[in-house]
Amino acid sequence: MEIKLKKYSSTYIIEVVGDMDLYSSFELKNVVTKMLAKDIKNYVVDLAKVDYIDSSGIGVLIHIFSNIKKLNRILKISNVHGSVEKVIKLTKLSQYFPIVGSVKEALIQIEQAKKVQ
Repeated sequence: MEIKLKKYSSTYIIEVVGDMDLYSSFELKNVVTKMLAKDIKNYVVDLAKVDYIDSSGIGVLIHIFSNIKKLNRILKISNVHGSVEKVIKLTKLSQYFPIVGSVKEALIQIEQAKKVQ
């Protein structure tokens, strides 16, 4: 798994490339933990290039979302598709996670949320 960071305004886009499994998902957890320590407030996790996720990957997404939510920061998960989408739906997490269709949609929603705060 590879993680690419991009910044748009005050939002960081975390592009995940490859499988999110037992052997690699901890990398995403470590990156987000470091970003939270730097007081970054807005996140988009882009899963467009993730074709496989296992329970470890789901666990990392839950951990990330819980920590970001506790700190009153904003997270959107974008481009969920294929088997990743199936796993999220099977685990009934599609109502729990803030999933949006695209990075662009996520950025628009984050900008709107920032105006409300």
